[in-house]
Amino acid sequence: MAMAMAMATCISFPYLYLYLYLLLFSTCCLTISMSEPLLLPLTHAFSKTHFTTPHHLLKTTSARSAARFHHRHKQVPLPLSPGSDYTLSFTLGSPPSPTISLYLDTGSDAVWLPCSPFECILCESKAPPLSPPFNLSSSAVAVPCKSSACSAAHSSLPSSDLCAMSRCPLDDIETSDCDSFPCPPFYYAYGDGSLIARLYKDSLTLPNSLSIQNFTFGCAHTTLAEPVGVAGFGFGRLSLPAQLSSVSPQLGNRFSYCLVSHSFDSDKVRRPSPLILGRYEEKEKQFGDEIVEFVYTDMLYNPKHPYFYSVGLEGISVGKRNIPAPENLKKVDRRGSGGMVVDSGTTFTMLPESLYGSVVREFDRRVGRFYERASAVEETTGLSPCYYYDKVAKVPVVSFHFVGNGSSVVLPRRNYFYEFKDGGDGRSVGCLMLMNGGDEEELRGGPGGTLGNYQQQGMEVVYDLEKRKVGFARRKCSSLWDSLKN
Repeated sequence: MAMAMAMATCISFPYLYLYLYLLLFSTCCLTISMSEPLLLPLTHAFSKTHFTTPHHLLKTTSARSAARFHHRHKQVPLPLSPGSDYTLSFTLGSPPSPTISLYLDTGSDAVWLPCSPFECILCESKAPPLSPPFNLSSSAVAVPCKSSACSAAHSSLPSSDLCAMSRCPLDDIETSDCDSFPCPPFYYAYGDGSLIARLYKDSLTLPNSLSIQNFTFGCAHTTLAEPVGVAGFGFGRLSLPAQLSSVSPQLGNRFSYCLVSHSFDSDKVRRPSPLILGRYEEKEKQFGDEIVEFVYTDMLYNPKHPYFYSVGLEGISVGKRNIPAPENLKKVDRRGSGGMVVDSGTTFTMLPESLYGSVVREFDRRVGRFYERASAVEETTGLSPCYYYDKVAKVPVVSFHFVGNGSSVVLPRRNYFYEFKDGGDGRSVGCLMLMNGGDEEELRGGPGGTLGNYQQQGMEVVYDLEKRKVGFARRKCSSLWDSLKN
């Protein structure tokens, strides 16, 4: 405002009111445009990836879901499973780069991408990159060591330490004159790979032409078994929503996505899944001919993993029987143990062994008496229990009960029971799509469970960062995309 008034004094009096009017008008219009929700398309990577058999696909995704979950207890965020997750596309720099596609990950809080020249070690068995390595534009600027972004990338190390790592002279460190020294490279260790990246700032442009100036991202020239970058949507200063908040808090403080139901069918995932940045409460109760009812549960703060969206799980119902969850799923303690992470980057839901065992026993009690167990399929897919059936398998309804009154979510059948043809003899087979996360003692120091993206299909999942709540509602995601697009 002081700058505006100083400029106004340089303008002759007859034009002063016109200038102030234009200034107010432009500010008003900017606020209105930024308060509108933004719609972005998410693409399922499976539509670009080919697996030899359903057994191969299920075995790969179940193994990666387990690896991602277990390595979280070592306080390292895991990358996503190539071929089974959702990607977001944008451009960087001026002039804009070719389109960059990264995995959307609510379980981490940084954005990094492969940069040219790029070398990925031990990537022969991995899915190919979703986009070519990024070439830094002339508008890219290295992040200085003396910055909060540099500290965030290095686990909040003091700027003096980071300047020393950048070989800034002692007298410059003491006089806080290290702006010309770049932030040192940061190291990420994953479940089956790792990378080293440098921080840069450049303009990021989303598909709807919204640009974020001075967007901070990691540029990796060398990775181990990680050919694809990640767009972190978790809590944290470097996440995409947090940086979007600098442009508009209305857009960055709330986002949701609606994952188009795919059931590992490549023909069904060619439709985009809508990612919605911002609010549209006025459409939550009645959306066309679709009545939408959200149920909300509070986010739980995890001091060890602050970037997680953790919630409390009270129990799981199989049919009419409610199976209580262990205490470690209902809350997060001071050591960061417990809670259930709502994660776009894990495919299958992981449950502690005691709850998983109770759910499987009840499910098998109701289904196993009618159908033959497909033990061979269980061995080749990593999923259990699986059953052979002739026509349409009859399975009980499965519901998740989150902490909070009325916070129960009835899962669509396809979200917990996957049906396909067994390649061996062509028989119809169906598998329960939940996984054993291990003994509760082994899970200390990390999440008690993970709600995977397969169980989030056909639902809009809302992350309200201002009210610290997560919401769920059954949606027709393809119709939602068409309605919002029009």
